[in-house]
Amino acid sequence: MQQCSLFILTLLCVTVKDISGSWEEWWTYDGISGPGFWGLINPQWSMCNKGRRQSPVNIEPDKLLFDPWLRDIQFDKHKVSGVLQNTGQSLVFRVEKDSKHQVNISGGPLSYRYQFEEIYFHYGMGDNRGSEHQIDHHTFPGEIQLYGFNKELYHNMSEAQHKSQGVVGISLMVQIGEPKEKNKELRLVTNAFNKVMFRGSSYPIKHLPLSSLLPDTQQYLTYEGSTTHPGCWETAVWIIFNKPLYITKQEMYALRQLMQGSQLTPKAPLGNNARPVQPLHHRTVRTNINFNKQGTQVSSNCPDMYRNMHYTARYSHRSRSKKSIACKRKNVQKKCHKK
Repeated sequence: MQQCSLFILTLLCVTVKDISGSWEEWWTYDGISGPGFWGLINPQWSMCNKGRRQSPVNIEPDKLLFDPWLRDIQFDKHKVSGVLQNTGQSLVFRVEKDSKHQVNISGGPLSYRYQFEEIYFHYGMGDNRGSEHQIDHHTFPGEIQLYGFNKELYHNMSEAQHKSQGVVGISLMVQIGEPKEKNKELRLVTNAFNKVMFRGSSYPIKHLPLSSLLPDTQQYLTYEGSTTHPGCWETAVWIIFNKPLYITKQEMYALRQLMQGSQLTPKAPLGNNARPVQPLHHRTVRTNINFNKQGTQVSSNCPDMYRNMHYTARYSHRSRSKKSIACKRKNVQKKCHKK
């Protein structure tokens, strides 16, 4: 019994030594350090297990709320430079901190300006999985997520991710196929995949025009959620564009060659790095897509914000000294009267 205890203690010591004292490095997408255990690995990540506004989620089209007041998304057209890095959990691009020209994100559902900070690449080892968000339970081969922090209220991402309305997440679903037009700007990133094969490797990328990476659409979905990596802080406004980003089979093949470990101990492939979808818990998912205008048959139960209820006071036909309340609903003929 003592020998067994000694063996377990020794194993724990070796494991802790391998962790190198950093919680940020000791988490994965599977096993005992996977998403189901993130909230137990580090007490500061408790929202991963206890939160009720978590991301990603499955988007149900028949429950979308059309909001006519949602604006277009605005991206500054500045080019950014940064570093593409294999972290062992994901492939991440982070912008240079001392860059002269920062890219601001505004409009849409955002009440503030957000400063672009990083890009996360989520993808599967097969074409039937990879994205974190799902549309009607459909999973895409990959998902590219752009993160920014609220620059009007906070100083940096480290501060903002803990605070209300601190983070914006822009989600681009990835499809495999030949794009109609070659996106030379995206090639700046995809051509560097083979430079970051192993954990800890990095490669500089210069003059990346962020706005040109976005799909050619202003249709999107939006909801309040969290970051999809530890510590799952519920401070994110998510914007999911209604058009995928296309990459070629060759580019996806190169992405799937990346490994979780170092060159000496490569471990498993980096892919399948998607957190499972989380319960919506009665949150509203809004959209600026007007299905009625597009000629699509929509059920009368389909909610939208054009049909807003308001109240008006008017004189009763029996007595001008008495008032009745007429509740009117736009596009609906019925009126109810309180005598």
